[in-house]
Amino acid sequence: MADKELRAKSDKQAIDQFIHQVRTLPKGGGGQGRLIFALDATASREATWDQACHLQSELFLATRALGGLSIQLCYYRGFREFKATGFVSQTGQLLQLMNAVTCLGGHTQISRVLAHARDETRAKPVKAVVFIGDCCEEPVDDLCHLAGELGMLRTPVFMFHEGGDAHARAVFQQVSKLSGGAYAPFDRNSPRVLKDLMAAVAVYASGGAKALQDFSSRSSPEVKRLTRQIR
Repeated sequence: MADKELRAKSDKQAIDQFIHQVRTLPKGGGGQGRLIFALDATASREATWDQACHLQSELFLATRALGGLSIQLCYYRGFREFKATGFVSQTGQLLQLMNAVTCLGGHTQISRVLAHARDETRAKPVKAVVFIGDCCEEPVDDLCHLAGELGMLRTPVFMFHEGGDAHARAVFQQVSKLSGGAYAPFDRNSPRVLKDLMAAVAVYASGGAKALQDFSSRSSPEVKRLTRQIR
């Protein structure tokens, strides 16, 4: 029982830190922001892919009053398969794209996600990148270099980490820090946590740090509690 309480406390502290990191990012302008929604679609992530399909509407619903959001789905799977869709602005469009994808075993390709995000934002600014994954099988230095490039371009990467892999946690934390984003763990058995985190970044991408602060003030009891702790 004590171990369970300690784990719960640790997760709450990590989410507290995530909310704090997001709120201290530079303010963005209003209007429709561009966000890249990137997911690991290898075999180990099948259950959470289905969960993300159910929760993806939060990315749009949370930003309606801020001018909305334009989202690009990005994923990798199988043997070096990497896909990026066009940008969509309706939840039905994103859900249709996600439902067409099935998870397939393979190695991680996070470097391709970051390089793609860099190239996209060089063409037209991307306000934020959301990445959801559970492991990392790539050279850390390469990922950190790409994350640093995104940091210079002011495109923060928000690394949402499923599970407890210690190596992935360390890498994801470095990527988020170098890009100017934030790291947050989640458990597939607690979909509300992932829902709140996705909505928080969507609000930031659409309206900036001030919009996120306003969102937190009227959000779920958990987000209100976290916000009170960091004030």
